[in-house]
Amino acid sequence: MILSDRGSRYAVSGAPVRDRSDIDAVLGELKRDKAYAKATHNTWAAVVSQGALKADDGESGAAMVILRMLDRANVKDHLIIVTRWYGGKKLGGDRFRRVQDCVRTYLADARRTGLIRV
Repeated sequence: MILSDRGSRYAVSGAPVRDRSDIDAVLGELKRDKAYAKATHNTWAAVVSQGALKADDGESGAAMVILRMLDRANVKDHLIIVTRWYGGKKLGGDRFRRVQDCVRTYLADARRTGLIRV
């Protein structure tokens, strides 16, 4: 899914993970794609046995949005990454709404396909 807002583009991806090494492997695989490697932000969060892990990658506060949504949906051992390619216009608080839109879509699709079971 690619979502656009005032020139910025957002994409969401994810995968089941057990620990930080799994997270690093998924992020490494994602960034093998040049488009994702050159993205402005690859913000991510996961809840694993080690606890809640997240990284804003320069998009201050965005990882906490993902983490809260994972917590509310009771999703554990799954990494969600929201990628943003900056389009030249500041979105203010709307950037958090776009992150929410991406995560909401990902969770719905993952449940429908059985990738996430709650």
